[in-house]
Amino acid sequence: MGHLWQLISTLLAAVPTVAHATPEPATSGEARELFIQICYLAASVLFILGLRGLTAPDKARRGMQLAAAGMLVAVIGTFLDFRIVSFVWIILGLILGSGIGAAISIWMPMTAIPQRTAISHAFGALAATLVGISHYDYITNVLQEPIGHIEMAALGFEVMFGALTITGSLMAFGKLQELLPSAPITYEYQNEMNISLFIVAVLMFIFLIFAPSDWAIHHVVFYLMVLVGLAVGVLIVVPIGGADMPVVISLLNSYAGLASSATGFALGNNVLIIAGALDGASGFLLSVLMSKAMNRSFSNVLFGAFGGSVAAASSTSTSGLTVKSVSVEDAATQLAYARNVIIVPGYGMAVAQAQHQVRELAEQIEKRGGEVKFAIHPVAGRMPGHMNVLLAEANVPYDKLFDMDEINGEFSRADVALVIGANDVVNPAARTDPASPIYGMPILNADQAANVIVLKRSMNPGFAGIENALFYDPKCSLLFGDAKASLTKLVQEVKRA
Repeated sequence: MGHLWQLISTLLAAVPTVAHATPEPATSGEARELFIQICYLAASVLFILGLRGLTAPDKARRGMQLAAAGMLVAVIGTFLDFRIVSFVWIILGLILGSGIGAAISIWMPMTAIPQRTAISHAFGALAATLVGISHYDYITNVLQEPIGHIEMAALGFEVMFGALTITGSLMAFGKLQELLPSAPITYEYQNEMNISLFIVAVLMFIFLIFAPSDWAIHHVVFYLMVLVGLAVGVLIVVPIGGADMPVVISLLNSYAGLASSATGFALGNNVLIIAGALDGASGFLLSVLMSKAMNRSFSNVLFGAFGGSVAAASSTSTSGLTVKSVSVEDAATQLAYARNVIIVPGYGMAVAQAQHQVRELAEQIEKRGGEVKFAIHPVAGRMPGHMNVLLAEANVPYDKLFDMDEINGEFSRADVALVIGANDVVNPAARTDPASPIYGMPILNADQAANVIVLKRSMNPGFAGIENALFYDPKCSLLFGDAKASLTKLVQEVKRA
């Protein structure tokens, strides 16, 4: 949703740069401009309040409503600009965009939200880049006026970061949608080439700011910088593995926000400056937090280097060990008589769309006197908040959802930890095996529960591509099958227990 707002606002902000009407009388024009700025101020306040509301699950819905209201106010304010001479293309764009957004909201499954987010970044960055190119072309070819240093810096930043976000987001989409290989694509001297290309883009950026207005050379360098930016976007994302795409998407979100903020500076649009800055700062902070949650080096994320190296072989061996499977009846008996149950949802639950069955199972356990809590890892699923949204959709009470730091101390007192489609986020190798690629990654302490039941389709590894030592623990039992079907059967058996 946020990126649709960004796309609409960026396109609307571009209209005054290409549409010119006869100026209004000074008094009415000043009054209208004052009202527009009031709308933009109100929209900015609503954006800030909306972002603040997203800090807690029980306030997230209200936060989204406030942000949506802010976007509506911003659009209304933009519609009042007297320089708009025709609303035909604007209205057509709104109808088309609204139709696409509605279709996405209705038919796209939650498991595809990361892909949707990536493609939204691409379109938002495309809008910002096209606005920058259009504004540059209008000044240099139509007005044939020199561009001030500050304005050129804003335009250059806008198109450079917008261009690399376009192709970077498309690469992320391709990996998540499995149109491109999920594994890192690497080659010799890759990092050196990426850094060199980025330095070339920066040098062209500096040249455009300080070079004299020789438009022939200026145009060549400007459009070359756009092409280099597009190439950088591809090259910094392809060496990153599919498991690390959530961090990449979050960082690209930051880049798209910064490009939009630069658009605001170039066009003198206050609401774009504020909204873009909010998007850029929040995306950057989220990337840092996700890197920490996944035990990644953020400096490597910035330069597209992580994921390209071959991890050391894990010293944790499961050779000769066997897993213990459990029947639905036996698993239901354990759950029915447990006093404390902690449920750990993961991407497998999202794929199976089993969140409603999870809620039903929790309700049945509680009817028998048990206490149920949900443990949410920061990067469970493929996006932050993925599990929270799914469980909220199934009407699981917010007070039953606990972050990793809040719940980890509770596992040692739990009778059963029920792991549904989660893998790497409960792998004890992150604590015990220095050679493991996920060593140091904060995990949920499911292995400390008295009993562990894991719902899985198969023994396939998780995103990290490594075996999970938890599955071979003597107190761990695996219930194989589709999570939704298994949970439906568990609900029925718990009722009968």
